[in-house]
Amino acid sequence: MDRLIQIIRNFFIRIEGLLSVVFKGIFSFFSSIFGFFAKIFGFDSSGYFLESDAAQTIKRGSEEPPVKTEPKTTLETPTFTRRRSKNKVEDYYLNMAREVGKK
Repeated sequence: MDRLIQIIRNFFIRIEGLLSVVFKGIFSFFSSIFGFFAKIFGFDSSGYFLESDAAQTIKRGSEEPPVKTEPKTTLETPTFTRRRSKNKVEDYYLNMAREVGKK
């Protein structure tokens, strides 16, 4: 029974592969046709939009002066995180080995 299930699965995998190849070819054919007409009429991604220039510009409600930032005069020392020493890990394994050896 397992062999029959394997044959059915392989059959559907092969059908899926065949259909993906066939439909990829059909899809690329139609996309090239529609892409050609899109380039002719200016609908491709060349930056051309149907809106007017006034609709594309962003108008600000109020003009605010830029905020001036003053450089900090105090120097901040970076904090370093201290790494754990490997001795603690080694001690853990040594103690575990000793406990196993005692038993």
